Amino acid sequence: MSSDDMSPEIPPVIEPKRRHRFATRLRNYFLTGLVIAGPIGITLWLTWTFIHWVDSWVKPVLPTAYSPETYLPFSVPGLGLIVAVMVLTLLGFLAANFLGRSLLSFGESLVNRMPLVRNLYSGLKQIFETVLDERGNSFKKAALIEYPRKGLWAVVFISTETRGEIARKLEGTAETVAVFLPTTPNPTSGFLLFVPKDEIIELNMSVEDAAKLIISAGLVNPELPEIAAAQQTGKKVLESAAV
Repeated sequence: MSSDDMSPEIPPVIEPKRRHRFATRLRNYFLTGLVIAGPIGITLWLTWTFIHWVDSWVKPVLPTAYSPETYLPFSVPGLGLIVAVMVLTLLGFLAANFLGRSLLSFGESLVNRMPLVRNLYSGLKQIFETVLDERGNSFKKAALIEYPRKGLWAVVFISTETRGEIARKLEGTAETVAVFLPTTPNPTSGFLLFVPKDEIIELNMSVEDAAKLIISAGLVNPELPEIAAAQQTGKKVLESAAV
């Protein structure tokens, strides 16, 4: 055996470019997994937290004889949420008939006699009726207005036409519309503005897409419906051609 055969093998040298490409690919895989798992994990966590929060309110009120935890060696998550939905549905059913409406009117008449409580109750009732009324047209349009000065544009949600005392005070001026200007990244807080109708530019995007745009601080920017449809059609054509 020659001395050349006895020489140790030299390990192959990995080029820096190949190492860089491999690290970049691993980073992209990680970010892709984070984009997929992040929304799913946060949604599951919020749902689980909400279920436990409702259970913590409802379960202590349930009689021990009707609680499945009395007969089972483990807790049943979501039982309080189911009971709460059933109670609210039953309450709505009772309030829909004549006797329920009479009792509700009597209760509201008592509340209206309390100086501070009546203002709080009437305000909360109006908010719930506006938000939960499917027949209403509140927050069904997103739009742009110049705010806080000319040349700067902000996304707003169109609420309704100006009514009541404000409409009477503004009588004789341009027709105004009540809009809600949300803040980033928390769209539940914001400002109520009364803007002339001719200074509002309505958007084609839905309220949900506008909310995503606001929450993401402009990072999630939805396409126009017709552009998105054209892009989807183009992808299908390319996929069929590849097959």
